[in-house]
Amino acid sequence: MAAARGCPPPAGSGDRGLAELLLEFSRAQYRAKDGGGAAAKVERIERRCLELFGRDYRYSVIPNAHGEVCAHYPRHIVLLERDAAAARDPFESPVQVGKLQDLINRSKMARCRGRFVCPVILYKGKHICRSATLAGWGELYGRTGYNYIFSGGSDDAWADAEDISEEDSALRNADSQLFDKVRGHDIKLLRYLSVRYICDLMVENKKVKFGLNVTSSEKVDKAQRYADFTLLSIPYPGCEFFKEYKDRDYTAEGLIFNWKQDYVDAPLSIPASLTQSLNIDWSEYQSWDLVQQTQNYLKLLISIINSDDDSGLLVHCISGWDRTPLFISLLRLSLWADGLIHVSLEPSEILYLTVAYDWFLFGHMLVDRLSKGEEIFFFCFNFLKHITSEEFSAVKSQRRKSLSPGFTLEEICMLKQRDRGSTTSLSSDFSLGMESSPGAAGSFTYEAVELMPAGAQAQAAWRKSCASSPQAVLWSRAQQSEDRLPSAGMVEVKSSSSSSSTHSDNFLRIGSSPLEVPRSRLVSASDRESRLEEVRSSFLASYSRTIGLKAVPPSPSGAIGGLLEQFVRGVGLRGSSTL
Repeated sequence: MAAARGCPPPAGSGDRGLAELLLEFSRAQYRAKDGGGAAAKVERIERRCLELFGRDYRYSVIPNAHGEVCAHYPRHIVLLERDAAAARDPFESPVQVGKLQDLINRSKMARCRGRFVCPVILYKGKHICRSATLAGWGELYGRTGYNYIFSGGSDDAWADAEDISEEDSALRNADSQLFDKVRGHDIKLLRYLSVRYICDLMVENKKVKFGLNVTSSEKVDKAQRYADFTLLSIPYPGCEFFKEYKDRDYTAEGLIFNWKQDYVDAPLSIPASLTQSLNIDWSEYQSWDLVQQTQNYLKLLISIINSDDDSGLLVHCISGWDRTPLFISLLRLSLWADGLIHVSLEPSEILYLTVAYDWFLFGHMLVDRLSKGEEIFFFCFNFLKHITSEEFSAVKSQRRKSLSPGFTLEEICMLKQRDRGSTTSLSSDFSLGMESSPGAAGSFTYEAVELMPAGAQAQAAWRKSCASSPQAVLWSRAQQSEDRLPSAGMVEVKSSSSSSSTHSDNFLRIGSSPLEVPRSRLVSASDRESRLEEVRSSFLASYSRTIGLKAVPPSPSGAIGGLLEQFVRGVGLRGSSTL
């Protein structure tokens, strides 16, 4: 149960490390119980993930060395607990790893393939979780060949049992008791993680294979066991649809899912209270192309986790290894780009972490998907170009709340010389309130500043005095040239042994700054764009050198495909142009 200490980066970290990861990912699907030569490679990947988590968080680990908890989950399941750099974190998670593990062991059979509700992102003390959908009757009773039917014969077999129809009235009472018990444990786990919002990406109410209901979902639970949760049905195309994406030369624009197919029976359903601030016409969702649909769903998820309550979020599809990592990965990268989580990680490092942990170690079947041309994994990272603008930023609405009317951020930063370095002894005309940032204590973001002006005259007088201050001018110019304070010079200390990964309280002091700011990460809209573009570019470069894209039939004009053209430019064989 003890948390693993973050280890130094293994040889081959950075671009080479990502290339090695992608090669391993494309050769075999990860299984926690696998041994042999693959185990050593997976161990290096796992060590690297723990080291990257440990840069910014204290964490504990739930051991899953032989897949005893879940065969398709990491061998070291990370529970993020708090910010590693702060002595006290107001957003520290109250979840205790021992109790969490007990609840997991009791609840795991409630969900398809035992892929239980697992916390993977910690944001403002809220756990963002992932899982599979609810298991159906057949799986709970261990029907013979369940996994064979469900995955086309490529998965482990469950215990033998007689195949009895779900409609058999003689077993309905027993079914109800079993569901009460198993789903009751699942609900206890959700409540312990303070999850309130459940976002279901399935386009079906129940997954049907060969006429059998092989999975269920919270939205169609007959006993209404999940009625106390806020359920969102946000149907999103499965991995099969991404073959069309590949066949269209990796172009998502104009690609619209066919909602009239027989198996599609889950309509979009979102409580009105969650949509009012988004300015999206949800009634038009069936006319959206893949870009619009993904953008709007991501906006919704960001809006939910950015709400004022302390509730967590669960995202799931059917098995939880295609559509689920798509949105978990986009959420992690978007919040990182805003400087709200994983604040110490560079673009290459956050890319490695999300590919390794969110996709590879949680069992995405890349080998199978590539063989079928279902390139949802590639789509995820190429899609980053569509979420670079401020409208996808989690700090956008907070920034509006925190910056008082009449002041700009630059003016707030231009404090008088006598107040430099102080957060309490400021001008009598206004006061400055400092609070912990959403991502972690020790970060300083736009929303961390709250100004209470004494009136228009006080604001005007303050602006006039600041304009004549050499120090204020110097700080103003410095802010224009850099959107966040440099990390050079920060000292990082690790203790030799602990039950959690931790770093000491070390702050970076900038002499020209009017405030003494710990680990400042002021991310502007332009900085967000550049950070996401760097992640995307790094991914494209590594992907092209390792896995590559399958060529599509040439167009009548003989022109190379749009994304293949981009790859050619990316490796320097052709000049760049606007995409």
